[in-house]
Amino acid sequence: MQYRQLGRTGLKVSELCLGAMTFGSNFLSIAVVGQSDADRLVSRAVEAGVNFFDTADVYSYGESEEILGQALARSRLPRDEMVIATKVRSPMSRAAGEGSGDPNNVGLSRKHIMAACEASLRRLGTDHIDLYQVHGWDIRTPLEETLRALDDLVRQGKVRYIGASNWSARHLAQAVTLADARGWERFASLQAYYALAGRDLEHELQPYCVEAGLGIMPWSPLAGGYLTGKFRRDHSGPEGARRSGFDFPPVDARVYDAVDALDEIARELEASIPQVALAWLLARPGVSSVIIGAKNMQQLEDNLGATRVRLSDEQIERLSAITAPQPQYPAWMIERQNSGR
Repeated sequence: MQYRQLGRTGLKVSELCLGAMTFGSNFLSIAVVGQSDADRLVSRAVEAGVNFFDTADVYSYGESEEILGQALARSRLPRDEMVIATKVRSPMSRAAGEGSGDPNNVGLSRKHIMAACEASLRRLGTDHIDLYQVHGWDIRTPLEETLRALDDLVRQGKVRYIGASNWSARHLAQAVTLADARGWERFASLQAYYALAGRDLEHELQPYCVEAGLGIMPWSPLAGGYLTGKFRRDHSGPEGARRSGFDFPPVDARVYDAVDALDEIARELEASIPQVALAWLLARPGVSSVIIGAKNMQQLEDNLGATRVRLSDEQIERLSAITAPQPQYPAWMIERQNSGR
């Protein structure tokens, strides 16, 4: 296991981060891992050198945080060596923000951020969160209110670093510029959908993160199961596969071409298709840590094996060329105007 800096901070995180969306029993069709299995998965990840763990308050409505917190406490990793990340923004009840229940139990207002942080600390069983991330954009709350609340949490010692997830490039740039101007805590990272079969990030977000020094943390690096090799042109995947119950996130139309290429390179390297897909992401600019999720030990062991896969420049280019995104305006105009410069 290698360790990388999270963006331009001095924080070192393992190149693979264990995501806990699968922990719990009440989140879409993804959460199936109970406490005893989570204990084993976390212990194995720690044994393999993982020091970075990611969850969110909304995953199974708090149950994921509780399970992860207990699993980490039972592991052999001292708290000071753990990097625990969680998120805030989503409604913490199905009724929140929908005309019933608590209308303030959602979003990025000061009220919700402060209350949600305290609740996450209790569920995780810790006195601080290493990376506290806003889990999406809030169209109702002024950006200044959100950033000031996050800055206060850092100054209070309840949060060490802050990050964003699922934000646009313009919103991210506004936040970084505003924080720098006001002397507030600055985002250290962006957690975003990024996979060989989903490369929208490369249009604006990836270049901006590299320029601004934000570490990229790809979620769903296997494109919701498409890059496991279970889904092929001639069949839709095994019964009970994630895509059969939760068809998300979207994938590039060339996904089967990508799977074929992954399979070819996996055979060359005596690796698995998921390992090659994860290794490709680890070679991308700006990536600090790739978030892996597992429902069982077999999946975790396979994903951990990605750290041993070394792709050649030719293999990286071969994979990249298959799903290369078409330039969007003004990118193609900028490239045209600067050709030969």
